[in-house]
Amino acid sequence: MPTKLQNGQSMLFIGDSITDCDRRGNAVPLGNGYVKMFTDMLAVHEPQKNVTIYNRGISGNCVTDLHARWHDDALALAPDWLAIKIGINDVHRYLRDDDETISPQRFREVYAELLNESRDALPRCHILLIQPFYIVDPVDATPWEASVLETLGDYWQVIESLARKHRLPMIDMHTRFQRLLRHKPAATFCPEPVHPNATGHYAIAFAVYETLSQLCN
Repeated sequence: MPTKLQNGQSMLFIGDSITDCDRRGNAVPLGNGYVKMFTDMLAVHEPQKNVTIYNRGISGNCVTDLHARWHDDALALAPDWLAIKIGINDVHRYLRDDDETISPQRFREVYAELLNESRDALPRCHILLIQPFYIVDPVDATPWEASVLETLGDYWQVIESLARKHRLPMIDMHTRFQRLLRHKPAATFCPEPVHPNATGHYAIAFAVYETLSQLCN
C-alpha cells in the first residue's frame, strides 16, 4: 500500500544516534540506518514519487539538544512531514543524575515546546512521533537494564499524552520490538539494547512506512 507522502513533498527525520547513524561521516547524507532504508522503500514501492528526505539526527542528543537547534535543523527546512525520535539519552542522563539531567517533567516541557513551535511555524506539517525503545527481554535484563525499562515508562507516557493532545500518529517501537523478541533473541536486532543493527533498523523503517500507509485509510 502506498504511503500518504505526495510527489514533490519533503520529510525530515530528527533525533539522536539511532537516526544519525553516521550520516555526518561515511554515510552522508542519510546515514546507514532506518532513514536510508525508508528512503529505499519509497524508491522501490513508490518510484513515481519524488520525495526529498532529510536526516538531522545527531548522536548523543536529548530533547534539550533538539530544542537548541530546532530552528536551523527543523523549522528552516519547512518539511511537509516531520518524524521525531528522541528519549533514550534523556532516560540515561536522568538515571545517572549527571549535571544535565532531564526529568520526565522537563522532557514533557521541552517536547511540548518543540511541537508548539512546529505547529505555529509550519501549520501544514504532518508530524509523526516515534517512541524510544530498549531492545531487551525483561526476563534477561540486568539490574541496570531493568531500571532503564522501568524509567522509560515515564517518558513513554509523556509522548503518548502529547500525541493524544495534538492528535498525532505515534509509533510504539518498544512494543513492536518486544513482540519480535517473543520469537527471536535480542541479538537478532541489536548488539546492545540501545543501538539496532541492520535488522533492527529495518524494523523501524518498516514501521514508519507502514504507519504512513495506514494514514491513507
